[in-house]
Amino acid sequence: MSRHGSDDPRKLRELFARTEALASEHDVASVVVGFAAREGSLLFPDLLTFLGSELRVEDQIFRLTRERALLVLRDVDAGQARAVVERLRADFEDEFPAADPLDVEIRYLEVPPGPAVLTVKHVLPVIFGGEVEAD
Repeated sequence: MSRHGSDDPRKLRELFARTEALASEHDVASVVVGFAAREGSLLFPDLLTFLGSELRVEDQIFRLTRERALLVLRDVDAGQARAVVERLRADFEDEFPAADPLDVEIRYLEVPPGPAVLTVKHVLPVIFGGEVEAD
């Protein structure tokens, strides 16, 4: 994680472009998973580090802020993504027990195989609960 706790925002567009290309050109489904922790969560950065160490090479984590992150799981559908995230979260909680449970909201956005358009303007509001603006 950088000193500010987030990744370079320009790389988010690259992440979405790669996911779009896999969906369109190779008929590969992907799932964008959004994680939102409460402000000041001490365990959340550790969860992201743990997730990063457990992922396949083709999957990616993008840290938006200290309390928000995206995970892109490629070549899975929404059900498989939920199972992976739930398993990894349980593994993290087993390996790093805490007095208080990890308070993190998790949302999923499936990118089906075929033509796809992923933009920051559309993905982030869906993942983090805001409204999508009209173009």
